[in-house]
Amino acid sequence: MILRRWSGRIRGADEAEYVDYIRRTGADEYAATEGNLGYQIVVRRGADGTSEVATLSWWRDVEAIKRFAGEAYELAHYYPEDDRYLIERPETVDHYEVVEDGRQA
Repeated sequence: MILRRWSGRIRGADEAEYVDYIRRTGADEYAATEGNLGYQIVVRRGADGTSEVATLSWWRDVEAIKRFAGEAYELAHYYPEDDRYLIERPETVDHYEVVEDGRQA
């Protein structure tokens, strides 16, 4: 299993709207992609009035990630309205091999 982690920074005032936007774009696309094992959207609020938003998605293998992100799967996958919200827009995402999974069902 592979964990794919993307994060970006937004204005805190846009948090609810942007999380909903992610839900309707990337999250829906994750869920519709064969080999996706689930996802989470997480938020960390900063003292400076910004928020870091991250998506954590779990994938069966790299081939599944490529079905979502394309051959250059290490690059972030953006949608048309992302620029409206993001004040930090990373070019790449992080991938981690899950070597142990202690989550409780």
